[in-house]
Amino acid sequence: MNIKSLLLGSAAALAVVSGAQAADAIVAAEPEAVEYVKVCDAYGTGYFYIPGTETCLKIGGYLRFDVGFGAGDAYDGNNEDDWAAHTRSHVTFTAKSDTEYGTLTSGIVLETNYRGTDTGGDSAVSPTVGNSTTLGGAGNSTAIDEAFISIAGVTVGKFANWWDNDFSGETDVLATLHGTTKPNAIRYQYDGGSFYAGASLEELTETNNAGGTGGGNLGIDAAVGGKFDAFTWEVLGSYDSDAQEGAVRVKLGADVGPGTFEIAGIYSSGYNNYYDAGKWSVAAQYALKATDKLTITPGAQYIDDIQTGGALGDDFDGGHEWRAGLTLNYKIVENLSTELTATYVNDKFDDGRPDASYTEGFFRLQRDF
Repeated sequence: MNIKSLLLGSAAALAVVSGAQAADAIVAAEPEAVEYVKVCDAYGTGYFYIPGTETCLKIGGYLRFDVGFGAGDAYDGNNEDDWAAHTRSHVTFTAKSDTEYGTLTSGIVLETNYRGTDTGGDSAVSPTVGNSTTLGGAGNSTAIDEAFISIAGVTVGKFANWWDNDFSGETDVLATLHGTTKPNAIRYQYDGGSFYAGASLEELTETNNAGGTGGGNLGIDAAVGGKFDAFTWEVLGSYDSDAQEGAVRVKLGADVGPGTFEIAGIYSSGYNNYYDAGKWSVAAQYALKATDKLTITPGAQYIDDIQTGGALGDDFDGGHEWRAGLTLNYKIVENLSTELTATYVNDKFDDGRPDASYTEGFFRLQRDF
């Protein structure tokens, strides 16, 4: 009995050891930890942390399709198309992070534009009439629309200046026609929410090349503005050192009834990179919020002394222009909207050129993301 018990005990021990070894052999390896993208809510919606960093990134933009149209004296016999299509992709990358000097922000905006083949030139302005919009300009182009770094109120790079902040409607001319509102610049701006003030040094280039000398021209831009309840205001002044001319714009806005009324006045001492449409101008619009989805915006503008040689520093000398039109904005669904605008323009000249009147505008479909 003792020998039998010893043999049975030995067999049981061997079975336990063998089973343990077999179990150890089929144990699966633990999966590696996965680092998921985390939402960053410190700077508003749409930001997420770049994995492994404390930097928050937001990607956005829009895709836009336009069909522009024009009719009248500015298009007849002027090598201008009476309609043309335009497709644009616009992608924005914004990065933010906290530092001991405040929020460090950088932005990159890439834009691609495609226009079909036509007989119009690349100019954004009709060569016949002062402020008409050319529908021509064929080709496929990709460019940096904006690229900047900002910290502690200081911004450097290529970005929109204060002249770019015009009316919401599409009937006005409140900034330069031949230059750019997004130059290379160094700016300081104090922003207290209800009040802001700032100044900027800008590299000016005239894309029209009508007397311009290319890059390296210095511009000085300064603005003060703010808001009080339903009232907004801004005073903007700029000086073009190459043209030795300047421009001033005052813009006021107020919530009135179911919409917002805005009015602006502009004075330009001579043809310069900040304002070149005329010597002085008054413009107004009313953005009526008809429904939650539909906004109706009528607008009108008068520009005096529109005649000029088209070169930097030239004086304005006679003639005037009236502009009046309507812009309709309709939100189809979330992030998908449409816009239709038409503007009637009437030009009177004192230098022997025939007077002209025409209508121009566009239909737009835009998907934001």
